[in-house]
Amino acid sequence: MIGKCLGAQRCRKIHRTLRRCKVTVFCFVLTVVVLRGTIGAGKFGTPEQDFVEIRDHFYFRRRAETHRVLEEVHTTSSDNEVASDTNAETNNYNDFELNKALVDEESDDSKLDADKPYSLGPKISDWDKQRSEWLKENPDYPNFIGPNKPRVLLVTGSSPKPCENPVCDHYLLKSTKNKIDYCRLHGIEIFYNMALLDAEMAGFWAKLPLIRTLLLSHPEVEFLWWMDSDAMFTDMAFEIPWERYKDSNLVMHGWNERVYDQKNWIGLNTGSFLLRNGQWALDLLDAWAPMGPKGKIRDEAGKVWTRELKNRPVFEADDQSAMVYLLATQREQWGDK
Repeated sequence: MIGKCLGAQRCRKIHRTLRRCKVTVFCFVLTVVVLRGTIGAGKFGTPEQDFVEIRDHFYFRRRAETHRVLEEVHTTSSDNEVASDTNAETNNYNDFELNKALVDEESDDSKLDADKPYSLGPKISDWDKQRSEWLKENPDYPNFIGPNKPRVLLVTGSSPKPCENPVCDHYLLKSTKNKIDYCRLHGIEIFYNMALLDAEMAGFWAKLPLIRTLLLSHPEVEFLWWMDSDAMFTDMAFEIPWERYKDSNLVMHGWNERVYDQKNWIGLNTGSFLLRNGQWALDLLDAWAPMGPKGKIRDEAGKVWTRELKNRPVFEADDQSAMVYLLATQREQWGDK
């Protein structure tokens, strides 16, 4: 009847289309069945039952994957132990002594002698001469990259461990990007440090060994610019007036009357300062550092500065109080520069 109404040719087209639809529907149903079996919903039931089966499947699969990784690690560790010397000590948590981890394993020679003044390193007395000769031998690395434009290295850093609060890490990242952007705009090199170069000079004092190391390893740098990790640029267009500081070796924010007259412990700020690379800078660091080693020296120096400096609270010696005390008591040696 359909063939008489539509014609033989049109009827064949309809039958062909129906067969294709059947194949398509069959493939779709087969795909759904395979997919349900893959994700753990092999049994057909209500949507709630399907959800429970899928959740249990992924949960047990995740646990099985973790167990497999642990087994592989255990197998690898066992193989390494068998291959190593049978007399070697094994890393067993039951035999681990926590006290050993809390005490520095240092030899008697490496411990700080309280009777000897602390030093950042071997005494150098001819750095200006050595640096001048190096600059002559390496003309491709001048200490001035333009008229009244010294080569500057901005140095900052932070602890290698993450902050206790994730917000701290967030702002630390923003502060670092702020410094990088400023250096890129003004042609300044930047060095970010996360290493503690001297265990004795931890905390406030960690910058001193780092600064000395960078001054000696980068003679092409005319000024080293230290900035604390929490310091940021608020004016990205600000350009340091280098002409004003052509005769200065140390540029630090502060007030003369508060430092020299009042001996106020917050009379200056060591969170950001410029230090010219030269013998004068090394001598300043040598005079600054002996008050910083942790322990008895730092505690005793803190007591002295609490007594000598105005409004200073009682706590261990810090680098800022040390600088105020150094400038106030030795103004004729350091004050002019």
